[in-house]
This record gives sequence, C-alpha cells and structure tokens, in this order.
Amino acid sequence: MPPHKASTIFPLSLHRVSSATASALAVLIGIAVSLVRPPPLLVKKKRMRDFRLLYFFCCLLCFCFPHHGPVKVQAFTGTFGINYGRIADNIPPPESVVTLLKAAKIKNVRIYDADHNVLNAFRGSGLDLVVSVSNDHLKDMSVNEDNALSWVKENVQPFLPDTRIREIVVGNEVLGGSDQELPEILLGAIKSVYNALKRLQLADDIMVSTPHSQAVFVNSFPPSSCTFKEDVLVYMEPILDFFSKIGSPFYVNVYPFLAYTYDPDHIDINYALFESNPGIYDAKTNLHYDNMFDAQIDAAYAALEAAGFDKMEVRVSETGWASSGDENELGATTHNARTYNYNLRKRLFKKKGTPLRPKIVVKAYLFALFNENQKPGASSEKHYGLFKADGSISYDIGFTGLKPSCASPSLLSLKDIHMQSWLAPYSMIITCFIAVIMALTF
Repeated sequence: MPPHKASTIFPLSLHRVSSATASALAVLIGIAVSLVRPPPLLVKKKRMRDFRLLYFFCCLLCFCFPHHGPVKVQAFTGTFGINYGRIADNIPPPESVVTLLKAAKIKNVRIYDADHNVLNAFRGSGLDLVVSVSNDHLKDMSVNEDNALSWVKENVQPFLPDTRIREIVVGNEVLGGSDQELPEILLGAIKSVYNALKRLQLADDIMVSTPHSQAVFVNSFPPSSCTFKEDVLVYMEPILDFFSKIGSPFYVNVYPFLAYTYDPDHIDINYALFESNPGIYDAKTNLHYDNMFDAQIDAAYAALEAAGFDKMEVRVSETGWASSGDENELGATTHNARTYNYNLRKRLFKKKGTPLRPKIVVKAYLFALFNENQKPGASSEKHYGLFKADGSISYDIGFTGLKPSCASPSLLSLKDIHMQSWLAPYSMIITCFIAVIMALTF
C-alpha cells in the first residue's frame, strides 16, 4: 500500500505541532484577545465584531495544524516498550494492533522489518516506532551507500512525520553468531544508513542502532568479570566508537529465562523471576544483585567499560519469558511468564538504574506482543506473547485500558477500544468549537 502524502498547506515545522499544543494555543489566543479587547463602552459594535473575527481566525488556524508530535524527539519515551513480531498467520491486522497498543498505553514499539501496511496503520497513532533493516540487506548497504539511501527513501521518509519512526535497527544479533561474513559488513551497513539519514536531514530525529545477544560476551558472572569475546571485539570496538560519536546506545537482549533453562540446577528461579531470594554478591564492585535482569545489564556495562566505553548507555532490545515450551525447557509455564513480565514491568516503571549504574534509568523492549505460531526453533519461541492470536490476554500483567468482554474475562472488547480511538482525533475540534462560541459571546 503506498504511503499517504503529507499535506503541503503549511511548512514542515508547522506540521509537527501536536494536537495538544494546538488546542492549548487556541485557548491562549482566546485569553490574549479577551485581554486586549477594549472596554465595551468605548468601542463600537464594528470593532467588537472585528475582535470576534480575529479570535475565530486564530482558532481556525490552530485547528488546521495536523496532529503530530514535537520537532525534536527522543528515541524512547518512558522505560517500557514491546517487540511486535509477526511470524504468524493468525494474529490481528495492524490496525487492530495499534488500537490494542493505545488502549494498553504501550508507547514504544519495535518491528523486525519496515512493512508498509504496519507503517500506514501506525500513521497518526502517536506511537513511537522502531523499524529494522534485516540481515539479508546488510551486504548491499555496506558496499554501496546509495542502497541504504534508497531503502530509507522507500521505507522511512515517505511515512514521516505522520508515522513516528524514531529509530532504525540495522541487523539483528549479527556478532557472536555462526555467520562469518556478516560481522565484517555490519559497521559499513550502519554507517551507510546513518549517512543516508544525514543526506535526508533526518539524522537528528532518527537513531541508528544494532542489537546483540549474550553470545558476544565471554561470561557474565559475576557481572564485573564480563568482557567481550576476542573474536567479537575486533568488530565490536569500531561499532562502539561510531555509536559513541553519534550518541547511540548499546542494545543487548536479556533473557533470564534462557539462562535458567540452560542451568536450572545452579540458578535460583526466584532470582530469575524478580522474586524474593538471597541474590548474589559481586566482590569486585561490592554490589548485591537480587535479580538476574539487573545483573545481566551490569555485565554489559562491565564489558563496555573494559573496552573503553564506560559512558555508553545500555538498553534492552529484548527480554521476556516463554509461557510454554518443550519438555526440556524447564520453567516455561504461564505462571512463570506472568510473574517475570509483571515484575519486569513494575521494575521498569520505578524508573531507576542498576546497582552499577544507578543514575542511568533502565529502558527495555519486552518480547513479545503476540504468540507467533510460525516461528522456527524450540517450542518456546512460539509462546512469548502477552496476547494470543485471537486478541485474548495470555496472562494479565496489570495493563489498564483493556476492557473485558462479556464472553470472557480475558477477551479484548476491540469495539469499545476502537470507539475510544475514533473519538480521540476530534478532541481538538470540540476545543475549537467551544473557543469559537466563546468568541461569539464577546
């Protein structure tokens, strides 16, 4: 589906005025007009009518501003986001997904491609979106910057500013894997995408990053001992150097579930689930950890510090817990999934850092929005979703705005949510209507 063209009635700077700002501006203009209005006894009726017309025109001008966000944006709003994977043949269409996300008040969303149907569905939603360049595009982009420019022109630029694309992820878990070619071309692809954004004057508004798995580390216990693998560091170091120059964070996938599954005899499941437990003590830093999530993040900070990048922020690109799995995947239960994700969300909403970096607030994308019935690999890969394919809640972790239907306490009433979303864009119309009535009563 081709992207809709943005209106050209006003310059771009005016198009980026938010609906809330425009509404407030209408009210402020009304107050200003009323304050400068001369006393009625000293002004003729014609003069009074001129003031009414002036106020009406100002309200109309504010109303004509499209509903977009601010000019300068952050790549991550708040602390909680979600990964919206779509390797399934039975999940809701993107339009319904947007409605669900808005009702659940999930602001940050990451997708694993740049599908135009999804980008169009997110248009005007106010949700911040991360799009991805898949691994199979890296080679073309690394050898020719024009290929990256074409990709951005096709998959990013036409959707702005209505679709709030805030970040481009280049590749996924490239370093530390079995592919020997991709690590050599990753930095070139990253630079090509960034330079493409610069050429299109989008680099100040869209961040460039790449996520890593735990396979890039030698070890992560205790956290202070963590370093990058030698064969990874040769590729990682120049990437980190480039990211430090452009202000990008270090993204890492954090999965206490996988760590517990690999070694259930030596890992306390309560430590992995944020539940009450003795925790661990790191003698080198004299720090105590009561959950594995924080420990794995601080392990990444330790590796960055050892590599000479102690000022770089760590963000979590994926974390979650499977609600079902194969027989050998111990801990993959609905109860554990609900416990982990509920406690994770509660921890993120506290807006605090880790023991090693207490002043840097942790930000994380939960994996995932839906169960994906076509994902390859272990059975657990299909069961990370907060929601089932039919829109029902896999398990409740405390989301508000999701109204149960009469049929099932866990089934979403999408009709009610759609009604709320349908009314939302008209809030400014109502505001301006009231303002005009006020003007006519002067």
